[in-house]
Amino acid sequence: MPKLPMGSSKYYMAPYPILCVLLLLLPFTTIVHAQSGLSSNFYYTSCPNFETIVESNVSNVVSSDPRMGASLLRLHFHDCFVGGCDASVLLDVEGGEKESVHNVNSLRGFGVIDSIKQEVEDACPGVVSCADIVALVARDSVVALGGPSWDVEFGRRDSNTRPSSSEADENLPFGFNDVPDLISLFSSKGFSVRELVALSGSHTIGQARCVRFRNRAYNEENIAPDFQEFLQEICPRNSGDNNLGPLDVRSPTAFNNEYYVGLTNFEGLLHSDQVLFTGNNPSQTDNIVRRYANNERIFFKDFSAAMLKMSRLGVLTGDSGTIRSNCRVLG
Repeated sequence: MPKLPMGSSKYYMAPYPILCVLLLLLPFTTIVHAQSGLSSNFYYTSCPNFETIVESNVSNVVSSDPRMGASLLRLHFHDCFVGGCDASVLLDVEGGEKESVHNVNSLRGFGVIDSIKQEVEDACPGVVSCADIVALVARDSVVALGGPSWDVEFGRRDSNTRPSSSEADENLPFGFNDVPDLISLFSSKGFSVRELVALSGSHTIGQARCVRFRNRAYNEENIAPDFQEFLQEICPRNSGDNNLGPLDVRSPTAFNNEYYVGLTNFEGLLHSDQVLFTGNNPSQTDNIVRRYANNERIFFKDFSAAMLKMSRLGVLTGDSGTIRSNCRVLG
């Protein structure tokens, strides 16, 4: 095992006028909900045990392998950002999303989704989509690791078209992206800069392969010296491509705001993490990072809202799409 950075004890220690305003806001909320075609009580009668089944499975999996919680959250993100939240990322097809440079030898959790799908099918055959399972599993994974909850909406249907690895290549962020690239990508999906920084907080859990952060470990200057030494022990210059480093070295298996605290101390694992905080020449993301580092409650609130918004991207509802009995197979 590599040594922890100096002072490592800090790392692993381990939310009448008023009425008028509310009435004005209510129609907008209702419109967004209706336009998405989703509902939080969609399976209330057709599959009443759905949420209980998912929560139980996720709780068991994450308790035995905390890293899986991060993988399941990432699965939802990688699904929604490529053609919408339609479970296309689960398909085993030649040239599919699983073959993207972002996903090959990296994306995990497919077996967990398979197991949950089978149990849900046994309880409610042909009722619950794989896309809805992925969305709920992401929320329950965050909660299982100590993070915030949000009301997941249901009614998504699964894609019945062949996905594309090239589309995934183009629509997911790279670890070497700079802030303008990230802003452009997230803006194309309808997200503000603040929502970009909030969603980046998903990196408060999980790990990345050495090949993704080797350049940062050896060639970047905006990095704490002890943290740089830590990364170099994990990731030699010419070997160990698949060695894993924590995205949040302070508390890698707890969902909290320590990721942002790490950024303010120049302990971001990926280039695309650390560029969110510059320190000396504040960018438009610096103040947001500071705010989340100083106030976990605000981060949790913004993260939950951004996740709910993300879960509505490009959804198929009504007669569109299909309900797959096997999440890996079209039809």
